[in-house]
Amino acid sequence: MTNSEIAVKTVLTAWQLQNAQVDKLIDKLTDEQWMSDTAPGRNSGIYLLGHLTAVNDGMISILGFGEKLHTELESVFLFSKDKSGQTMPSLASLKKSWKEINATLNAHIELMSTDDWFTRHTKVSEEVFANEPHRNKLNIIISRTHHQSYHLGQLAYL
Repeated sequence: MTNSEIAVKTVLTAWQLQNAQVDKLIDKLTDEQWMSDTAPGRNSGIYLLGHLTAVNDGMISILGFGEKLHTELESVFLFSKDKSGQTMPSLASLKKSWKEINATLNAHIELMSTDDWFTRHTKVSEEVFANEPHRNKLNIIISRTHHQSYHLGQLAYL
């Protein structure tokens, strides 16, 4: 394996591990636990699951895989805080969306070559990318893996 192939495999393995951890929580926690706050005055589990689901949905378009599958999640989980009065989808619906979005991401990820990961994502212009090639698709996976890990730490309190 080349160094680039090793780097991509390392990053994707970490990404898959974080997704597997969320999957384990989905199977392990009760509905009541998901509705609980991670700590007094903090986000609820259902809000964090919705937030992670909406972020992963956004990755579909950022990575150039197509259109988001569940844009209705954005206003509740990306542009509003927990307990803002927004109507949340049901927990069952969020779990289903989580699995659907990640299946879509994984199907596209499996088709990508090593070189594809070092191309620009859709949120950076060609001009900026020419000067900042680190703003590539692999960097999106790295940043989203870190983001997911942070929220998994919060969800552990449930």
